[in-house]
Amino acid sequence: MASDEPASQQVSLADLCTSPNAIAPNYSRFRVSERLLLSAHSHQAWPDCGFEGQQEAWLDAAELVDRKWSRAFAKAEAVREGFRHLLDDPDADIALGANTHDLVVRLLSALPLRGRPRIVTTDGEFHTLRRQLDRLEEEGIEIVRVPAAPARTLAERLGREVDSRTALVAVSAVMFRSAHRIPQLGAVASVCADDGAQFLVDAYHALNVAPFSVRQDGLGSAFVIGGGYKYCQLGEGNCFLRLPPECDLRPVITGWYSEFSALEEGASGEVMYGTGGDRFAGATYDPTSHYRAAKVFAYFEARGMDASLLREVSQHQVGLLASEFDNLDLDPALITRDRDTPLDELGGFLALHSPRAGELSERLYARGVSNDYRDDTLRLGPAPYLADDQLREAIACLETTVEELA
Repeated sequence: MASDEPASQQVSLADLCTSPNAIAPNYSRFRVSERLLLSAHSHQAWPDCGFEGQQEAWLDAAELVDRKWSRAFAKAEAVREGFRHLLDDPDADIALGANTHDLVVRLLSALPLRGRPRIVTTDGEFHTLRRQLDRLEEEGIEIVRVPAAPARTLAERLGREVDSRTALVAVSAVMFRSAHRIPQLGAVASVCADDGAQFLVDAYHALNVAPFSVRQDGLGSAFVIGGGYKYCQLGEGNCFLRLPPECDLRPVITGWYSEFSALEEGASGEVMYGTGGDRFAGATYDPTSHYRAAKVFAYFEARGMDASLLREVSQHQVGLLASEFDNLDLDPALITRDRDTPLDELGGFLALHSPRAGELSERLYARGVSNDYRDDTLRLGPAPYLADDQLREAIACLETTVEELA
């Protein structure tokens, strides 16, 4: 049953550190106070209001049948507005998609790859982009993979690779394996604009957990992609692509929803595209995810959980995990972490390096600690609904698990 605890009182860092955590009752269906959910960098729990949103979507369909779409489109616009706020870009043109792959494919299909058959990226990108670029490479597109480490010099090294044959530069704002934030992305945007290349920034591991601002970071000319499955708590089906102002690209992969805002036929019978985010629109979709997301965005606002507070909470929680781990003084041959990168240069999870990361991950799960791993990196991702005592308990479970492997 959903909790009757108030979901409108604004909270502070102190409220979220103590036991019981002040917002945990609002996540009763996910039982966050009963479980050690340290996979928040992958899938955060949803507040109970998200269930209300899903019910509302079903009831609107039952009442209005095919005339439900005006209400559904209003929910979609609320989701766009939520992402505009997180991007610090109030006038942004936003295309929505079920997942980042849908949006990446539409963008790739719009690039002039015949004349500029070169894409610059890193060797640490998210799977959607990595796999798709691997496949394009098989078809003859030149893919330049710049080493993601060290993060502090990545922007400069990316910029040096841009030339007149480059159609796109694509990079994450926070690396999904290491949690390292990438500084100076605005400099890459400037280089791309000067050379006529497009620039794509993946903000999935930044929004709601690490500083990110289109305006302050100099990303006005960039595409920005991301979604709500992780730190936004929106669940599946809530991804977005932020378009640069006055974008006139013509995606080859295009849905008929783009025609809703197309004003006239093409001069020579060419396919017309809608305005703003509709330029990258798809087709008929399940609007349930937008009902859920609109409720969650409103919940965050009511509780005062803005980007500033959430960054403060994340830095405290990741810092606590790191200090508790360091206090264990475990054998670095079995497990260790990067101690050279300051906390403020990290995103929202703690990356622990181990040659037996997969085995550690499974054993932690058996002990009730949700987590995940990528290659030799064990990832522990806290969330604002977890109390400090839960984080300490998770590290204690890690200690026991590592000792079993010693």
